[in-house]
Amino acid sequence: MQPLSPDQLHGIVMAALQEDAPFGDATTAALFPDPVSASAVVLAKQHVTVAGLAVAIQTFREVDAALTMTEHVPDGSTAQAGAALLTIAGDARSILRAERVALNFLQHLSGIATLTRAYCDAIRGYPAKILDTRKTLPGLRALEKWAVSLGGGTNHRFSLSDGIMVKDNHIALLAQAGLSLAEGCRLARERAPHRLRMIVEVDALEQIPMALDGGADVILLDNMIPADVRRAVDLIKGRALVEVSGGITLATVRDYAAAGADFISIGALTHSAPAADISLDLTPA
Repeated sequence: MQPLSPDQLHGIVMAALQEDAPFGDATTAALFPDPVSASAVVLAKQHVTVAGLAVAIQTFREVDAALTMTEHVPDGSTAQAGAALLTIAGDARSILRAERVALNFLQHLSGIATLTRAYCDAIRGYPAKILDTRKTLPGLRALEKWAVSLGGGTNHRFSLSDGIMVKDNHIALLAQAGLSLAEGCRLARERAPHRLRMIVEVDALEQIPMALDGGADVILLDNMIPADVRRAVDLIKGRALVEVSGGITLATVRDYAAAGADFISIGALTHSAPAADISLDLTPA
């Protein structure tokens, strides 16, 4: 499974390589002017859901197409601490040139997939889905959302173009213009492409009837406790899907699933996932 088209992946990887060594690897070039044969193994140092091997492999290939690589586990698989993920053989100078960039991608994306898997495991047995958000690093959204999907999560909208989402700031502007939430929702429905789902964010139970009156497909309950989510689900009565968001942790996510949420969106999947502990060990031939 590739996260992006070859051209898109090439652009992201080349930008990262240019950033890391705009004028080459000064240290390795000074120490080893001639080719040095070596092999290297990329190792998981923790239990991890692997994401980003395709990007790491692309990184090594962009540096040196003559490198040979063996992928030991596929993206999306689970690896235990000590497991070999990837073996590389060829010129040690090329391996060292690509090492940091390849590991940066692999550690970051595997961290996202691993955290996502933990959230999905925490709500096992409930029908709720774990969603990501647009809280991603600029330029890496497609890769980060790919990592979420590898961890078992579901992608929310990729961009502002992918759906109608009426949030608190929109509601404030509507009020300033003398429009109610329901009127604003109907206006959005009339003017936006018909295929787009409409999500309406509410932070009080009193807003739910207005969101329903406006034709919301999904009502997003923002920063509500599980008891209020239960009350909201009772009010909505299946007339819209229910999404919850805001400050949800691994310790509390199951309570929200039990409260009846259809979707649980978690910005931390992409903006706060710790990097996975993955290393590269090189051995001279």
